[in-house]
Amino acid sequence: MSPAEAPAAVVRAPVGRTPSVRSHLEVQRQRPLLVRLYGAAFSELGVAGGLARRRLGRFLLRSAPAAVAVVVVALVLLRAFESSASGWGQTGVLSALALALAAAAIRRGRGAAAGRPFALREQLELGTLFLAASHAILQTASGGALESPLQPLVYLLMAFVVAFLDRPAGAGIAGLAVAIEVGLWWARGAVAEDLGAAVVHAGFVLLFGLLYHAVLAAQIVASRRAERDAIERRLAEIDRCAREFRLLQPGSGEAPPPDQQRRLTEAAVVEIEAAVRGALEVVEVALRTHTCAVFLLSDDDRSLTLRECRSRSDAVTSEPIPAGEGALGGAVRRGSPVRLAGDVKAVTYYSDATRPRALLAVPLVERRGNHVRGVIVADRMEPQAFGDEDERLLVTLAGEILRAVAAERLLADMRHARDEKERFYEAIRRLNRTSKLLDVFDVAVQVVRGMLPINFSAVTLRETEGARVHHRIVRAAYGEEGAGAGPALEGSRYADNTGLVASATRLGASLPGTDLDVAKAVIFDDATRLKGVNSIRVIPLKAGEEVYGTLVLGSARRHAFSSDVANQLEVVALQVGESIGRARLFEQTERLATTDGLTGLLNHRTFQERADAQLRQAERYGKRLAMLLCDIDHFKTVNDTYGHPMGDVVLKGVAATIAREARTTDIVARYGGEEFSVVMPETDAVGAMVIAERIRERIGKLVFETEQGPLRVTMSLGVATFPDDAAKKAELIERADACLYHAKRHGRNQCVAASVLRSPRKVANA
Repeated sequence: MSPAEAPAAVVRAPVGRTPSVRSHLEVQRQRPLLVRLYGAAFSELGVAGGLARRRLGRFLLRSAPAAVAVVVVALVLLRAFESSASGWGQTGVLSALALALAAAAIRRGRGAAAGRPFALREQLELGTLFLAASHAILQTASGGALESPLQPLVYLLMAFVVAFLDRPAGAGIAGLAVAIEVGLWWARGAVAEDLGAAVVHAGFVLLFGLLYHAVLAAQIVASRRAERDAIERRLAEIDRCAREFRLLQPGSGEAPPPDQQRRLTEAAVVEIEAAVRGALEVVEVALRTHTCAVFLLSDDDRSLTLRECRSRSDAVTSEPIPAGEGALGGAVRRGSPVRLAGDVKAVTYYSDATRPRALLAVPLVERRGNHVRGVIVADRMEPQAFGDEDERLLVTLAGEILRAVAAERLLADMRHARDEKERFYEAIRRLNRTSKLLDVFDVAVQVVRGMLPINFSAVTLRETEGARVHHRIVRAAYGEEGAGAGPALEGSRYADNTGLVASATRLGASLPGTDLDVAKAVIFDDATRLKGVNSIRVIPLKAGEEVYGTLVLGSARRHAFSSDVANQLEVVALQVGESIGRARLFEQTERLATTDGLTGLLNHRTFQERADAQLRQAERYGKRLAMLLCDIDHFKTVNDTYGHPMGDVVLKGVAATIAREARTTDIVARYGGEEFSVVMPETDAVGAMVIAERIRERIGKLVFETEQGPLRVTMSLGVATFPDDAAKKAELIERADACLYHAKRHGRNQCVAASVLRSPRKVANA
């Protein structure tokens, strides 16, 4: 290139961008991106490396105590601590052991503060450290001697292990202690004379562990029993207090209440007790009393029981006292305060015949109904009578106590009403979800028994056969208070009569309108009597104007069915009636979908489904199964000669005969036209042929009366079995069909089995 051309070349090169120059420019442009990518990669590697280092550090710290324990145990077995001269190595090992124990203890303390459970690994680690430390101390103190005065240290350690560690960890540490004793005997040369001492040491280790475990377990059992008894006593006291405060209705607590109801009752009792204690504190301070106490009347109003007391005497009795005696009895009988002064003789609440010099008793009288619920009493040992101001104060405090009781009772009533409504609505929802008739009966009985305490319940159905009407008990249940067996009544039938059930069905109204003597009343019929029932209610089950049956409820309590309860029961009975109507409609629809409309047998589709299910079951459990295909001989001639209506009569008669002669476990279906099919579970060819011949003979004896004279028909049948003749349903039907047509071609009115067709000799004879 000439000098003149050189500048031009230099100028043209960047314009043209030769490959080498272009690559260089791209590298320059992408360098910042590459630098960022490399920097990010190295940064990630640095973060990962730092994380790995931190994890490794934590692992080493967690493993350090265990490693120290293993090293010390190994040194103990090597008898390294028996040297009298303590060197730097021995001191360093013991220092490391102390640090490991401190670290394990600190970690356990932090875990306990955080609520973390004591893991088995941590227990074994801590127990091993203590065991290693005790043996190191033993060897250091003994200086190589076989016996050491510090040997009981190991036994105390086993007691500690049993007391504070779980059973698996304690067993592991005990096993390690025995192994160390054996290992030390071996390290001393396995001398036979030393074996006895090693066995004694190991035995004492196990003995201490077992004895301490037994003692500790016995103490724990006793403590738990005492705690359980205390809880039961407290619960019984709460129930009694709730009854005394009328927070529970009499008889409502015979069955254990639900947990939620129990908690609510406990809370109410605690609130009332707090109000009573507060009132007594005010009485004690304001009136300067010797004793102030609250006594509550029992359920039968015959006795007074101490509920709360503040007294300087220990002689205030906690036993029930008669409600009609003494000053307290006077306040209860009169319903007004009683004031006594001087030599008071009529005091019944002291067990040591203490006679106060002044007494004031104020009854706890509810404003609503003026019912006396108890009495609050105050007395003095000084001859200073109570005045009008004192009486007004005590009356005011009695009112405060009653207001606290009324408030809790109101809350309890509100909760009870809410719960009743929820149960009522839940009953309606459950009845709306039922679609089976038997389920409706079960739910109806369960619902009404959950709504109120009854000891007898039953569901009856009204059934008709032509012009005759009868009633049937489909469900019956007795409660714990009743006598007899409810299920024994189920299935009982009785004619239409003048009893309560039949009358309620005819009238479509609940009976009886007023209370009556249940022992003399006719509920179902004269032969059926209900024992232990003092109140009865018979409610019709109807939908629209149609009455399906009745709901019969009985209670041991008189006047159990109030107007509100009766209204709720009638609503439930109405819903039960609607559910019965829906269930019957559902069953009718299901029956129409699965049965043949003319013969009442299963239709072809349902037959295929049931046959598949029976074949699957037979194949799974290795059972046999037989299939019959039946065909009425010359049925076309019957239709042509006697008409199709008469042909339908023949089909119905033949179908009824097949269903009657088949077993209850067999599946009988109309296969199509004049063909029928029977599936017989757990039946071989011999048994199937017996049933087939019986069906053929019965049909041959049928006589149908027509305008042209009596009509008789015959039937041909084909029999095939699983798994002898076929392994699949289609093959089984094909084999049975082949047998049927063989019977048709060879004379009709006969039964042919697939086993006959498989034998040429038998076929030839046929």
